[in-house]
Amino acid sequence: MTLDPQFQLFLAASRERVQAHLDEWLPPESIPPQRLHQAMRYAALGNGKRVRPVLVYAAGQVAGAPQERLGVPACSVELIHAYSLVHDDLPAMDDDDLRRGRPTCHKAYDEATAILAGDALQTLAFRLLAHLPQLDIPAEQRLHMIDELALASGCRGMAGGQALDIDAVGRELSIAELENMHIHKTGALIRASVRLGALCADSIPDDTLRRLDRYAKCIGLAFQIRDDILDVEGETADLGKTRGKDEAANKPTYPALLGLDGAREMAGRLLEEALDNLSAFDGEAAPLRSLALYIVGRTR
Repeated sequence: MTLDPQFQLFLAASRERVQAHLDEWLPPESIPPQRLHQAMRYAALGNGKRVRPVLVYAAGQVAGAPQERLGVPACSVELIHAYSLVHDDLPAMDDDDLRRGRPTCHKAYDEATAILAGDALQTLAFRLLAHLPQLDIPAEQRLHMIDELALASGCRGMAGGQALDIDAVGRELSIAELENMHIHKTGALIRASVRLGALCADSIPDDTLRRLDRYAKCIGLAFQIRDDILDVEGETADLGKTRGKDEAANKPTYPALLGLDGAREMAGRLLEEALDNLSAFDGEAAPLRSLALYIVGRTR
């Protein structure tokens, strides 16, 4: 898809900032335990889309947060995402060999190291939020952000959604059940990304936060629907991961329940609702609008 030139600049700048911060804040490979640190950097510094940290920057812009504060939560959500991918790819979970166009962490290293790398990436995410001075906000505000990320990552968020996903293999789910699963598995961290960006502002009106949260809920589901569609019609070389894994594993997906046309239609409705929730904002919300279009139209 063709991206708006201004959004391309925003996307590239946000990704570069996140990459530089992660490179600085991840433990160097040269200090013990070297193999663990190598695996952490391998998992977190790969060629990812960086959708979640870019959402932090975009939501922070709408809320009027100073840009220098946004790097910490942007990296924190990306570290949580990276840890989840490392663990999801393990043989006990999705058993994938390819991630971001290269061997998965447990293939590049080994299963034990991959488990530890995921554990360490997760805890580092909270360390950044709790400790780094670049996030110059009151302690109570930091605690709120830590609570948001913990809720989105745990049994009431991403981990809970993954458990529902495992339980659903081989079963037929209703649309409501499938939506509930993905609101947790995929949507929770996307919603947290938007909320963390907004919470970096000195203050934010309740209505603004509600609109941003509804936007995030819509694009979180749309993101998963697009993933499901790409698993059917994408190419492994473009996706950077193995195509057709969901069907091979007999997992319930939106195309399986609605057909490809029905899944596309649902993603379109969610996109429309997401954009409608940004209607009260002016040009500062342009990156969020473009991100929604990117999520629904992406090819990887």
